[in-house]
Amino acid sequence: MSGWHQLAPTAAVATASRYGRLGESVGRRFLLLLLAGLAWTVPALWMPTYRWAIVAWDAVLVIGWLLDRLTLPAPTVIEVERRWDSALGLGVGGHAELFFRNRSQRPLRVQWTDFLPREVVATNPTGELTLPAAGVASAQYDFCPRERGDCEAGKLYLRYGSLLGLAERWAVCDLTQPLRVYPNFEQTRGNQLYLARSRRVELQMRMMRLRGQGSEFESLRDYREGDEPRAICWTATARRGKPVTRNYQVERSQAVWAVLDCGRLMNTRTGDFSKLDRAVDAALSLAQLAIYSGDRFGLLAYGRDIKLRILPGRGAAHMRQIVESLATLRGEWPEADHLRAASTLLSMQSQRGMAFWITDLAETAMIPEVVESAGQLLSRHVLAFIAVGQPELGQKARAVPEDVVPMYEGAAAVELVSRRELLLARLRERGALALETMPGALSTTVLNQYLKIKERNIT
Repeated sequence: MSGWHQLAPTAAVATASRYGRLGESVGRRFLLLLLAGLAWTVPALWMPTYRWAIVAWDAVLVIGWLLDRLTLPAPTVIEVERRWDSALGLGVGGHAELFFRNRSQRPLRVQWTDFLPREVVATNPTGELTLPAAGVASAQYDFCPRERGDCEAGKLYLRYGSLLGLAERWAVCDLTQPLRVYPNFEQTRGNQLYLARSRRVELQMRMMRLRGQGSEFESLRDYREGDEPRAICWTATARRGKPVTRNYQVERSQAVWAVLDCGRLMNTRTGDFSKLDRAVDAALSLAQLAIYSGDRFGLLAYGRDIKLRILPGRGAAHMRQIVESLATLRGEWPEADHLRAASTLLSMQSQRGMAFWITDLAETAMIPEVVESAGQLLSRHVLAFIAVGQPELGQKARAVPEDVVPMYEGAAAVELVSRRELLLARLRERGALALETMPGALSTTVLNQYLKIKERNIT
């Protein structure tokens, strides 16, 4: 998807105001000089004259602090602007920049702390800079979002003083603004190879009419021996008085669906991200490739209820709707209702289409409900059933045990791996493209399966 910069948060601008009841304090240099004056304490124990020196030193400091405080401008002379260089993508690093404007005729030393949500940064950015008189200074910090969805950037807190450093004032800038963390758009930028391959497939389809291999009506012709009875057009046969057969061609604009399980199993985290995060990234990549290839893309996400449904479409506005919807998609802890998802998709898509069901398999003695539910789609749609695996399970199954406990764990892992493969094999026997992939390779697997279906003209 192009134009990710258009999804960047808008700049936030605010004028500083006093923070706290007093809004002022002593500076670091004042404290250092006060500690230095305590050096007179030791000789003052024997010579009372030095006591007057301590009093005089402290009096000079207090007078200096008062003079410095009186010359400090009000917080309203400081204006701060927060700018974002790009949209916020899950796991995608970026930069934010703060611009400080000083309307006074006195240079200021400023310490700042920007309060951002934990979805965007691990710790609140802080810094210090010198703001020239009637000038501008800037500061930059990095961010790397770790959770999708809507959040809010908070206020910016300031401590500023003169270059003398004796007195300080506290201020706050209300830079509160809504933020939205999108899926990993860097992954979609790296899909150029798949887009080129999709273009090659499209050119091959144009060179080959591929009559009789698709399900989209192309023309009528006289009946030939070996034609399937279901292809006979009985109305045309009645008009012409002889058998007439329909010609079909490969669909030029298929409906491609991504079905995302948002239930308990997809909330499992592998590394920094959950399986659902990986599934969302895969759905976004598939949407970009399908729309680029001329197909219409639809989206269905479900938990106990249907969480998201977008009818197949294409175009920039449709892609924007998909991106915004995927950004706010959240997982659930209860088990998902797979039967409801299958019936919803069948009711929404009556014509034959292509469905990519991304889920995980529950470890039960019975056949998981998701397998039975996905099987209901096979009579009407081309189904790519993709189970997101657990890397630790495969590692334990392949490991050589050195003790009794690892031996039992390895045996259990082997049994689970075998059962998962058996369930996928049953789906393959019924005509589905069923496979298991690791979370990190999910997007690549989905795109390869889509191109495989297009190249082989699986209908």
